[in-house]
Amino acid sequence: MDLYFWLPTLSTAFIVISAVLVGIGWVLIIQGKRAAHKKMMLAGAWAAILFFIIYSSRTIIVGNTAWGGPDDLKLFYQVFLIFHIVMATVGAIFGITTLLWGYKEKYAKHRRLGRVTSMIWFFTATTGVLVYTLLYILYPGGHTKPVWEVIIGA
Repeated sequence: MDLYFWLPTLSTAFIVISAVLVGIGWVLIIQGKRAAHKKMMLAGAWAAILFFIIYSSRTIIVGNTAWGGPDDLKLFYQVFLIFHIVMATVGAIFGITTLLWGYKEKYAKHRRLGRVTSMIWFFTATTGVLVYTLLYILYPGGHTKPVWEVIIGA
């Protein structure tokens, strides 16, 4: 196995870890353990940041993996992927906002948005694992050219 397989596996692992930590943080705040909740949510945010660093680095340097499944499923996959990307973007923006409101001690706003944010994050992590499963387990596809090769025409 090469970096084409391990980098997506590693980035997917970090997003799953992030979702698990957010789930634990959710339970902790319900139990009234505010300090432990804060630590868990920050750990979840760091796991998400590590995911993003690995994912974006791979995308810029290596490129993205092309759909390798049957043509009759390609449209469904693309719609699913677009939905996942939109939800991931919304989840990231909401996550940053929720963390900032918690940091600024605006707990009413933090609590209100945090409930929505965590649900979006769980959904995004789940759909991310499904995208990974489709691209690397069920229908391994080819690899595209790195972005820099496309830009310079190599």
